[in-house]
Amino acid sequence: MNDSHTEVLVIGAGPAGLATAACLHRRGIAATIVDDGGAVGETWQRRYQRLHLHTPRIQSALPGLRMPRRFGRWVSKDDVAHYLRVYARVHELDPRFGVEVHRLERHGSLWRAITSDGDITARQVVLATGYSNRPIEPHWPGQDTFAGEVLHASRYRDAERFTGRRVLVVGAGNSGAEIAADLAEQGAAEVHLAVRTPPNIVPRQLGPIPTTLVAIPMDFLPAWATDPVNRLLQRLVVGDLTRYGMPPARSGLVAQQRATAVTPTIDVGLLAALRAGTVRAVPALERFEGGEAVLADGARLTPDAVIAATGYSTGLQPVVGHLGILDVHGGPTSTGGRAHPRAPGLRFVGVRSPLKALLLQINLDARAAARTIARELRGT
Repeated sequence: MNDSHTEVLVIGAGPAGLATAACLHRRGIAATIVDDGGAVGETWQRRYQRLHLHTPRIQSALPGLRMPRRFGRWVSKDDVAHYLRVYARVHELDPRFGVEVHRLERHGSLWRAITSDGDITARQVVLATGYSNRPIEPHWPGQDTFAGEVLHASRYRDAERFTGRRVLVVGAGNSGAEIAADLAEQGAAEVHLAVRTPPNIVPRQLGPIPTTLVAIPMDFLPAWATDPVNRLLQRLVVGDLTRYGMPPARSGLVAQQRATAVTPTIDVGLLAALRAGTVRAVPALERFEGGEAVLADGARLTPDAVIAATGYSTGLQPVVGHLGILDVHGGPTSTGGRAHPRAPGLRFVGVRSPLKALLLQINLDARAAARTIARELRGT
């Protein structure tokens, strides 16, 4: 283990970290990038086979490199992984992998990162470890008595081994909705989708226009001005889903996102499966009793497997929680070019999920962070 010093430390070699380091490189600043994984694009490579970006290709590129037209409008997860590897090569970025950052501490005018490979001091730090950094692994009462398989959605790869099996998917966010549709399309015997927080479901596009492009102004407008329009569009395009067991969302799309940090569920197959009856929405999973899953309304299911699409945390609490700069959802209160007054020289990129889509926000925040860091390092 060797201690070291760098002008700028970027923590995370995913899209946010690479984009920020590339923007710094274009300004003549060489950042040290560390990541606890094993290779560029590794996280995307591991995701489930069906996954494509919910944002169109034109809205998903990082600063300084377009995505090839051959990727199509909705880019696959393998193409995203390939793009990130090319991106790192084009911008001459060489992350240090296998380095886990345990804690950040302020020492005078410097930051000290306590890592698995020694301490690193830096004048400026960018935390870019991702919005979905740590799976939230649930444990329901009686789970130990359940003889079937329970796995978090982060470990789901494809539907092949669930063919002919009864599966309960817990959570109706984007991962849960798509996994449920995937299972139904690929031959699972029975698919139930347990819903605790009713989602706002929206189509991937309105006619030829991607929904995430329409959502860009919603990040700046008040919920009272946008949600009545959203509700009207949802009624016209999505329709009444209560007949399929899906309860209505408790608040509007924008209001829900701002209160809970949960983005809308973008439909890539769930609506068709609900209407066809190949996916059935049911109340939340409360507990297990032997081989049965007991739901909030007392109904019982006998699944062969349970897939917990119960979300992720930012994983920032152990690293910077002691600084008092995180909100109630575990995200930073300042992002992009802005640093919190309690943490000068520390910035966050890619650790919030806005309505206009994460990759577009990363593009904007990476540019802003690099611009501000360059100005501060040069004392202007």
